[in-house]
Amino acid sequence: MQDSTKRQSGADGAFGLRTGFLASVFGGSTGGPDEAVPQQFQSGGGGSGGGYGVGPVGGPAGLPGEDGGGSGAEGTDPAVAAHGRAAELTHHRTATVRAEQQRLTELLARLALPVSAMDFESQRRSYEPRPYLDGGPAESTEREPRWADFAPPEPAADPEATVARRLLDSGYQRELAQARLAHQRALRRWRAERATATDPAKDASRLAHEQAEQARARAVQEYNDSLEECQRAYREAEPAAVESLLERALAAAEAAVPELPATCRAVFRPLTRTALLDLELPPLGLVPSLDGYRLTAEGEVSPVPRAPADRAADYLRLVSRLALRALQAADAVDTDGILAGVVLNGWLREPTSTCLLTVDADRDALARTRLVVEAELVEEEGEPGVYAAAEQDEALVRLRELGAAVSPDPYARAAVQPCATAGAAVPAVGDLSPREFVVLVREVLTRGGLRDWSVRLRGRSGLVATGTGAPDSALPGRWVVCASRRPGEVGVGEVRTLAEAVAEESAGHGLWLSTGGFSEAALDLIDTPEYRQIHLANGAGFRALAETHLGLPLTIGTVI
Repeated sequence: MQDSTKRQSGADGAFGLRTGFLASVFGGSTGGPDEAVPQQFQSGGGGSGGGYGVGPVGGPAGLPGEDGGGSGAEGTDPAVAAHGRAAELTHHRTATVRAEQQRLTELLARLALPVSAMDFESQRRSYEPRPYLDGGPAESTEREPRWADFAPPEPAADPEATVARRLLDSGYQRELAQARLAHQRALRRWRAERATATDPAKDASRLAHEQAEQARARAVQEYNDSLEECQRAYREAEPAAVESLLERALAAAEAAVPELPATCRAVFRPLTRTALLDLELPPLGLVPSLDGYRLTAEGEVSPVPRAPADRAADYLRLVSRLALRALQAADAVDTDGILAGVVLNGWLREPTSTCLLTVDADRDALARTRLVVEAELVEEEGEPGVYAAAEQDEALVRLRELGAAVSPDPYARAAVQPCATAGAAVPAVGDLSPREFVVLVREVLTRGGLRDWSVRLRGRSGLVATGTGAPDSALPGRWVVCASRRPGEVGVGEVRTLAEAVAEESAGHGLWLSTGGFSEAALDLIDTPEYRQIHLANGAGFRALAETHLGLPLTIGTVI
């Protein structure tokens, strides 16, 4: 009782100290709890006390936001509350933008991973039989009769008799014969009961299982046989087989990033042994257009747009990785070396078709398409989500090393001219890429007898090369070859330039192949004795050479 009295006295003293402190600060009574509290500090007061109030009598002084103060929930300034809501909305929207940027970063990292090889061997199937699971009634628990259960006991051992004498005992032999007969009868009865106890439903289930397994085995064998047929057709460079295998490999590469639509169509040209890939690029809206949101001085939520150059650089990083993955898939699947090269065009289809990326790579260059270093973010304060300069991105560097042409501004739809196009079934010379045109001229002339082929100059509209033919070939001696597919006729000046190149190379002959034809003056010039070593072939002659030496049709055309 005394302890409770002491505790009550201590509480009263503490409260007296608190009220005395408030009184010393704000003025007023310093008495105990029984004295009256000044009106300006009473609960619910809204006077000039700065919005602070005192709780019920005997309680501590109120804090801001409690029932007693003017700044509580009921007395909050509407402008302050609206500003708080706007700030929370700004934070939420900025977090959403950051999440989109993080997803793009993760997508770029996954696109940098190597493509798994998908050749004929990896597509073969194997058959593994599945065991039959007996779901019928349980079999009889009676076990098979054993001889040990029927064998009679051996005769008692006689110390004076030998072992053979004991075994020849007539009584023991009768018991042994009867036991064997009983064992054989029990064994036959047990087997007969098992045969008659067979469930017809179980037999049908087992038969169905065996038939299903035979069907599975046949399906696997038929698939592997068809795969071998496709491989044979692929090795013979049949277009349908090559295109089927390429599109399977490209679809497998696309499946690694299912959230990114980027289908790719393949066309194979036997004339130049080149695969032409048309890659569908993702929409421009896939790359975030905002850096975040900010709260203006007027309390409005305002978006912060990204710099156009940063957004364009991120989109180019994305499409360059897609292009490299497609090139890797084509290289990995071609284990038999059928392809001499690959031409890839990246198309943005909406609202109109625009080529944003094109590359013409030969077989040796395809080995340099695998990325080694993953994309890393540049840690710059105040600029989260912004990557390094686009020109330093490894994927774009690899493409430029392959001679790729990339759009400088995809959001302005700045198009590039495709290296090659897939038109009619019979390709035209103008549809070929510069590398394909070089391959075509080389194949035609080397099969005609020209050896030691060396390309000196190469451009989109033609090439200059040298070669040497055997004395008994159709093209004996050393030759300087000019091949052009530009519009317009070849004039006298070009023919004289070829004659000068022949003299500089110490060659005996010069050949000009032109799909645009020759002027009358150029044709008259080669009839003079000074230019008798120069030979001209127009489009019809070029087509005849291709059909003779390659056995493939060709349409003559020019490039613009």
